[in-house]
Amino acid sequence: MSRDPRLTIARRELAALKSEKTIVLALLIQLFVAGFSSFLVVGLVSMYDPSSVEGGSVGVAIVGEGDEDVADSLESVDGVEPTSFADVTEAHTRFRDGRFDALLVVTESEDGRLRIRASVPDSGVRSTLVVVRLREGLQQVERDRRASFSDRLDFEPIALPESSAGSPYVGFTYTVLVPLLCFLPVFISGSIAVDSISEELERGTFELLRAAPVSLVDILDGKLLAAGSLAPLQAALWLALLRFNGIPIEHALPVVGLVAALTAAIVGLGIAIALLAPDRRQAQLVYSVGVLSVFVVASLLPEHPANTVAKLAIGNPTDATWTLLAGYLVAGASALVVVRGLVGRLSVEHLGGDR
Repeated sequence: MSRDPRLTIARRELAALKSEKTIVLALLIQLFVAGFSSFLVVGLVSMYDPSSVEGGSVGVAIVGEGDEDVADSLESVDGVEPTSFADVTEAHTRFRDGRFDALLVVTESEDGRLRIRASVPDSGVRSTLVVVRLREGLQQVERDRRASFSDRLDFEPIALPESSAGSPYVGFTYTVLVPLLCFLPVFISGSIAVDSISEELERGTFELLRAAPVSLVDILDGKLLAAGSLAPLQAALWLALLRFNGIPIEHALPVVGLVAALTAAIVGLGIAIALLAPDRRQAQLVYSVGVLSVFVVASLLPEHPANTVAKLAIGNPTDATWTLLAGYLVAGASALVVVRGLVGRLSVEHLGGDR
């Protein structure tokens, strides 16, 4: 047995997690996602960005004034096959019969503006793909229309940017998958801390501290060490598995450091809530609301934590990224100091009382 009681308590807490089926299942799901990310990302991207699916061409029936201009613009968009109709009834009939995926009714005003009404059948995932393709096509129609009207202006308009050709797989991997694998362990660690403290309080086991050669601060330090170390270790393992699957992580150590800082802050928040809340259910409720509030506040920062993780992982951090990383480290350390100060002011009698 280690001479440091805090390490002994931390090992006991980690060993007790084996009996928590919900937590074990959550860890296994994350392990599966990280371990098979190269296969899963293909299917997940098809839901994240349906336009990335190859072979997903959609047929579009176009009718009305200005239909030829719209058809010419849509022909330049990959995955869109436009067909113009002179007769409105025929276009509607072909669309209802399922021969076309979408119907565009075009109306041109006297000043040359186009009004387009789009109809898409309600057919689940296919409709999502059609809507995405139509959005790209109508954006191209807008570009071409603005270019054709540029000679009527008295000034030179700002040039429209070229369409992005970035891979949706890269965007999904670094803006969704990596932050998800980094932040889920943080929330789980905080929930573990809340549950551990609340269970001790409900069972009244803190009363046994009077006969144990450890202080209340040592007990809470051990629990904090167990819950706080779990998320950084998980994040390091997930990033290693991502790299093994061919997904490079440029600044892995800073990412793990950010996870450790956020874990310290969230676990500290969870412990404080568990010490002050009347029972376990209320503690978990307050903790959940508190975490959501933290994320709402984080959206007001110059850079959201998810964006910070994405920029570090992809290897494109800015000065603001490094500054925020330093701020998270300071916030995590401050949370530990505040929680230890709160615990130091409480007594075993107070914790062991009727709650």
